[in-house]
Amino acid sequence: MAGVLGGCAVSPLMPYSADTQPLVLLPATQAGVQDKRGRFREIFCAVLEARKAELPDYRSCDEALTQVGAEPAGSGQTVPLAPSSRRLVAAFVPGFGWDCIDTWLEAPDTVGGNLRAQGYGFLALRIEGLSSSARNARLIRDAIMNRPAEPGPPRLVLIGYSKGAPDILEAMVAYPELRSRVAAVVSAAGSVGGSPLANDAEQYQADLLRHFPGATCTSGDGGAVASLRPAVRQAWLAAHPLPEGVRYYSLATFPQPERMSSLLKGSYDKLARVDARNDSQVIFYNQIIPGSTLLGFVNADHWALAVPIARKKGTMATMFVDQNAYPREALAEAVLRFIEEDLGAAR
Repeated sequence: MAGVLGGCAVSPLMPYSADTQPLVLLPATQAGVQDKRGRFREIFCAVLEARKAELPDYRSCDEALTQVGAEPAGSGQTVPLAPSSRRLVAAFVPGFGWDCIDTWLEAPDTVGGNLRAQGYGFLALRIEGLSSSARNARLIRDAIMNRPAEPGPPRLVLIGYSKGAPDILEAMVAYPELRSRVAAVVSAAGSVGGSPLANDAEQYQADLLRHFPGATCTSGDGGAVASLRPAVRQAWLAAHPLPEGVRYYSLATFPQPERMSSLLKGSYDKLARVDARNDSQVIFYNQIIPGSTLLGFVNADHWALAVPIARKKGTMATMFVDQNAYPREALAEAVLRFIEEDLGAAR
């Protein structure tokens, strides 16, 4: 993705066009976003310290999260770390080109293993990494509806990484039958508002990922790059209010400069022509779902959040992806513990 979307062209990333939605950049709280970073920090810090002897890539809480602006204070309440009572199930929806690198990546099931040990569930939904958000929305719908319906309140938490986030949002709007089965939706470094890098890329470049070592992906419907363009995403958001009855959460990446892997610095610099507050692929404010609850800003680049390259590809990590280590297992647990608490308070 860094190669496809982070080329060296010098054309404007946000070209002039009057064919756009009227836009305004506001503080998150004025755009209907609830800022609960203080409580999430309390939960994440507690999980990090409790699991530091058993989970990989420990770092202190202050190093794991970036404090952006005036972060609200925490609640001061204790953080229960007993096994989950509601048994939420995290359903991970990956991003652009994931199925092209999945075999090569050999990602261990450490996130799912830790969540199951804490009483949660975990599954990965299969989508097409080079297809449009509309196509993947249908695949998400089919995967969920093919699961047996369960009694009681919904337990499914859809976590969309990168392009997986708009894929999920399109599914929630297009298929009302999902809403009784989904408790929450999370954008994890999601390209909710698109990425200006996609304005300078074409689908044929994305198709090069089909030649990645071990790749089994197909071209799909060929709509992945177009689905990531800001004008496409913003027009879709303007025309499709998100359904009520489902809770929405946003976890954005906002890395300190020294936390950017060297391989991603080219795409970071390119996107910095629009805004230097980016994770090498997406600007921080484009990762937030309108009307969602803001969990926090993660001190990690786009890959470090969810792509565990350093765990299996040590040589590559040392040379090129040198800031890939991150306590993803503790982060995923903290997200589910926060949502479980938040859903309980809402009820």
